[in-house]
Amino acid sequence: MSTGELIGEFEELYGCEPEGVWAAPGRVNLIGEYTDFNDGFVMPLALPHTARVAVARRTDGVLRLHSGDIEAGVTELRVADLAPQPGGGWWTYPAGVVWALLEAGHTAVAGGADVHLRSTVPTGAGLSSSAAMEVSVGLALVDLYELPLNRPELALLCQRAENRFVGVPTGIMDQTASACCTAGHALHLDTRDLSRRQVPFDPTAQGLELLVVDTRVQHALGDGAYAERREGCEEGARQLGVRRLRDVPYEELPAFLGKLTDDRVLRYVRHVVSDNHRVTRAARCLDAGDLRGLGPILTEGHASLRDDLRVSCAELDLVVASAVAAGALGARMTGGGFGGSAIVLVESAAAAAVTEAVTAAFAEAGHRLPRVFPATPSRGAHRVT
Repeated sequence: MSTGELIGEFEELYGCEPEGVWAAPGRVNLIGEYTDFNDGFVMPLALPHTARVAVARRTDGVLRLHSGDIEAGVTELRVADLAPQPGGGWWTYPAGVVWALLEAGHTAVAGGADVHLRSTVPTGAGLSSSAAMEVSVGLALVDLYELPLNRPELALLCQRAENRFVGVPTGIMDQTASACCTAGHALHLDTRDLSRRQVPFDPTAQGLELLVVDTRVQHALGDGAYAERREGCEEGARQLGVRRLRDVPYEELPAFLGKLTDDRVLRYVRHVVSDNHRVTRAARCLDAGDLRGLGPILTEGHASLRDDLRVSCAELDLVVASAVAAGALGARMTGGGFGGSAIVLVESAAAAAVTEAVTAAFAEAGHRLPRVFPATPSRGAHRVT
């Protein structure tokens, strides 16, 4: 849908013109899974798929929300009455951003707003469709109400909205990626101090493609499995006497694991510490221009997510196995798991054959056929018009 069509829908809904249109991307995480809430390292990149919002301010304290992607009418709320709604509908994500802004003292948003949303980020695919929605709405309100917030601060507020208002205990990676990524780069993010570095990542220039394989198996982070892993990681940190698992040195991992007696906690600790190390190795590859060196790191990461964290599923495992067997340099599940997407690093000349092999494997297994598309490192949140 064009920007003009989005604006036309807004006018038809609300009887006035929007004051602008903003966009924020979904993300795919190159490496570093379940490390962000452990104060660790991650390396996401922004996708060309975005959530776009047309927004106009109000002065009567009413918040009106509409998504053109969902068969539902306009949700109308009073800003003064906003309160956390765990387990609520799609509207809790943008409403939570308004709530978080108010909680942080940005009272200008109390006047309300009219919001109309369209998104091309696949939902339930582990590509952060919710963060894209939050950041696009947040950036619109920051711009319209001239709020003194930079991009990392906006990401933190959007994370707070998802954690506290929506009730999903996500880390900071998704919102930071959507707000702060730049085109042609991956974002090397330290989730402890939020320092970040844009690392050049241009697979096409080296004759490579990074493919996203959406298994079409819907995943939901609010179903308790994500929270259980988070709790297990926190328990591991307590038993090891460290602030967060980030503080366990990779070189001393065997000694630390020897202190643990609970197999579940031990597996979670091993994954987090080793995946932090994989992010560091991946950053070295990118800095050296050795993108092909990422391949084995990706596949190692998948084995850890599958065997230690146990957040994979049959479809994700099949993507990785069939892609590597067909000649991919490496592959792994990405995102929260239990469905969603995998990424595959492949020579450009072999991309079609690998895609065909993965699709054929799904057909033979009787699975719904996956959606496959290239992950082009794209720009973060921005004003469209």
